[in-house]
Amino acid sequence: MPRAAALRLAPVAASCWAAAAAAILLPPASPWLAAALWLVVALGAVAVVRASLPATVSSRVAPTRGRFRMPRHAVRRALVVVVLAAAASATAASHVAAAQPAREGVGQLALDGGRAVEVRAEVVGKVERRADGTVAFDARTSRFVTGHETRATDVEISVRVSLRDVHRLSSLDVGAVVEARGSTTPGRAGERAVLVLWASRGVDVVRAAEGVAAMAAELRRGLVRAVDGLPGDGAGLVPGLAVGDTSVVSPALDRAMKAASLSHLTAVSGANCALVVGLAFALAAALGASRGLRVGCGLAVLVGFVVLVTPEPSVVRAAAMAAVAMLAVLLGRTGVGIALLSTAVTVLLVIDPWLAASLGFALSTAATAALLLFARPLAGGLARAVPRPLALALAVPLAAQLACGPLLILIEPTVPVYGVLANLLAGPAAPAATVLGLAACLSAPFPWLQSGLAALAWVPASWIAATATTVAGLPGDALPWWEGWPGAASLTIVGVAIGLVIVLRRDGPPARRLARAASVLLVAVVAGTALGAGALTSVAGRWTLPADWSVLACDVGQGDAVLLRSAGAVALVDTGPAPEPLAACLARAGIGRIDLLVLTHYDLDHIGGLDAVRGRVGTVLHGPGDADAVRRIAALTAEGARSTQASTGLSGSLGAARWRVLWPKPGSRAFPEGNDASVVLDVRGGGIPPTLLLGDLSASPQRVLAAAGALAPPYSIVKVAHHGSADQDADLYVAVQPAVALLTVGAGNDYGHPRVETLTILDDVGARIARTDLDGAIALWSSENTVAMWRERGG
Repeated sequence: MPRAAALRLAPVAASCWAAAAAAILLPPASPWLAAALWLVVALGAVAVVRASLPATVSSRVAPTRGRFRMPRHAVRRALVVVVLAAAASATAASHVAAAQPAREGVGQLALDGGRAVEVRAEVVGKVERRADGTVAFDARTSRFVTGHETRATDVEISVRVSLRDVHRLSSLDVGAVVEARGSTTPGRAGERAVLVLWASRGVDVVRAAEGVAAMAAELRRGLVRAVDGLPGDGAGLVPGLAVGDTSVVSPALDRAMKAASLSHLTAVSGANCALVVGLAFALAAALGASRGLRVGCGLAVLVGFVVLVTPEPSVVRAAAMAAVAMLAVLLGRTGVGIALLSTAVTVLLVIDPWLAASLGFALSTAATAALLLFARPLAGGLARAVPRPLALALAVPLAAQLACGPLLILIEPTVPVYGVLANLLAGPAAPAATVLGLAACLSAPFPWLQSGLAALAWVPASWIAATATTVAGLPGDALPWWEGWPGAASLTIVGVAIGLVIVLRRDGPPARRLARAASVLLVAVVAGTALGAGALTSVAGRWTLPADWSVLACDVGQGDAVLLRSAGAVALVDTGPAPEPLAACLARAGIGRIDLLVLTHYDLDHIGGLDAVRGRVGTVLHGPGDADAVRRIAALTAEGARSTQASTGLSGSLGAARWRVLWPKPGSRAFPEGNDASVVLDVRGGGIPPTLLLGDLSASPQRVLAAAGALAPPYSIVKVAHHGSADQDADLYVAVQPAVALLTVGAGNDYGHPRVETLTILDDVGARIARTDLDGAIALWSSENTVAMWRERGG
């Protein structure tokens, strides 16, 4: 199939995607959109029929000189594409319209936010552990109970629950039936999940997965057990590379993989599907199977692989594309890849329109399209400067990064500098680790064989892990970029310019030379600006901060990291979810030594950045914790820190300032370790305005704290509890009378923090609200009997 013919299906996929996105983002309008599109289909079909009729005598008359007229066959092809696009779009919109009544009915349960419900549901999505100690999964409901009302339902929801609130955690997997109790909030516009259920009252696994789902879960768990005991980070990476199970990938390695642009290797996608289907084809061919039987074997293996790894959006896209390709083989018409991709995308969006809002689906599609369309031209351009084999190797990751970079900006506003290099180094090891890991997974009935194959897979997996950690540790590994859609659009323009610089020749026609020169100029300006911005947020960053700051909230994403400074002494309250953003904040502030490190509690969004301060801490003040917490404290003391457990009444000095511990109460059974036993500090004097840091306290301990009489209002600054969650005691904020309410929260977080209810409480008490998700880093200090504030985004 010629490329021009293959590209005719691309508008069909694009139109279907746009219509599906419009329908899921504006569900009430989906019936009208579907009706309008079906009308276009009808009119287009009539036009196709008319264009196919024999030409009349008048139509065969030669056109007037200078007048352009499309050939009839071109008109027919264009009309057919329009009809196909309208039909696919109308079907996707009709799907949304048909599902809307049931979704809207269940959505009414969450109109008030926080309504208590009990749900019976089947787990349909991968169970993922979050940085704050919770797990999240998608489930399809069969029953909703609200108050005295019980309703049979069949909609998808998203469940969030603390690990300690899950009964039979080991049985929580895809296919399990659970009962979850808690409060609900509406899902975001465009998401498949109608509601988000915060299971504060726990999740019970009432029936473990059965049948095929149980077999797949046991195979995945068997592979995890097989790598247990293997050394280094490579062991945890094997299940991720083979079957997409990242449960044993350490948080540090996960951050390194993302920083090095290698996280796609553990997100099972097209490469994995191609490997397993190719192996099935080869084996069937070696056994002398016919073409139809080979295709049947490939499809069967593909279905089994999707079940094994769970149907994530990228896996579904890759599987659908592979299925279309095998159908083409069966019919003897092997098509161009972009036609197969367009067909797969269209079919998937018709079946599941909510994929239109899935960033994972978009990333997978963009990467595949880039490889099909741009890898060869980029390789040709690079071959003018480097040997052809190296040019071919560089073109693949470069095409993928240029295509996916704008979408990744929507997640993290940084550009990985060494991503292409990391993929060039790690890419060759991925197929070996995947095939060997998958073989180890399937050889579970033979433990001796499984152990041997897992050990072999560990070798290439360790190479990938070493590449990720090395590249992530290089200086300037990520350049800051604009956030949101403006950032995505601007990076798209820069990506096009980089592509033109590589592809266009210096000695081409004048128009191409001009385009290349403009692209070179744009890339040079952007590179210089980005490097300068990177310097200002790190090495030269202290020049941009107010010299008099005494409280500095670092922008570390969804987590806490607050610096306090008095008379040259520095305290750090929590370390955020990862060491890299904390290290950048410390470098920007010119902080080399932490005199007092306060760990309010041990959720990962508060202690995940510990590696950034190891060996640099004088005293660590910490709350109660489990055995893992004890090990973390011991690691700090082994590197020179002095450990002190916080409890009510403990006090000390920081330079010329004084601090007091207001919470937790020693030996409290009512508020055991965790959020409700967070260390709460009162810090004031020595240039620090009266400051109250509330950790992650919920409303219940907040009420006890307010009643205990230890507070000393008014407070100039209050670090709002738990990133502004809805679980707050309004009376506490009335009592402390905050002048500034500091919200340490990540942009676009999954929890809806800060919640509207909390913002309303803060507005009612007249507090100035400062948020790290909107303002970036926030510096505060005393100035003429008031609190002066500097915001990274807004001054």
